[in-house]
Amino acid sequence: MDIILFGIQGSGKGTQGKLLAERYHLHVFDMGSQLRSIIESGTELGNKIKTIVEGGHLVDDDTVVEIAESFLRGISPDQSVLFDGIPRTQTQSEKLEALLKKYQRDVFALLIELSQETAIKRLTERRICPTCKAIYPGFYKQDVCADDQTPLVIRQDDSDLESVKQRLSHYENETKPVIQHFYDIDRLIKVDGEQIIPDVTEEMIEKAAYLFT
Repeated sequence: MDIILFGIQGSGKGTQGKLLAERYHLHVFDMGSQLRSIIESGTELGNKIKTIVEGGHLVDDDTVVEIAESFLRGISPDQSVLFDGIPRTQTQSEKLEALLKKYQRDVFALLIELSQETAIKRLTERRICPTCKAIYPGFYKQDVCADDQTPLVIRQDDSDLESVKQRLSHYENETKPVIQHFYDIDRLIKVDGEQIIPDVTEEMIEKAAYLFT
């Protein structure tokens, strides 16, 4: 069983996804990490994606699905996957579901629910370690990464409020209909993301348990 993890930016789905993957031994496909790796490669595609991301826009659907298929070809059919950051649009969802069907993989969706107001607050207050890419919420009081002591910075796409609002607008207009689709076909688990982090984790692991038992 594969899981598609949904959550508005700032919902903590990256952190929660890693915990869920550890608990149920899932192989994580993180579209954000995949794209950052391509950007850091310095290739023509990497430079193109960098311009798109820094402008607060989303990478085109065909490129995103192509990256996902390359990932699936490299893992065992028996290895369950947690997809984070895909699908973001209805087109992506249709293409990803077709791709999973092609590889004979079953999928369920899990949504970490969070209000837009809370999302904006979290995004504009969080910082990132430029070395290991760990994300630290606003309540983290240190100025350096807990793992490698690198000074924390604000991500460029989090520093501009209009850019943040534009990303959230993409989620509202393009990703929410995808989530509704999984709800309509009875393939959606909802988790309250307004809780403190440990409570979100507990609820998420508890609700996902029946998928792997």
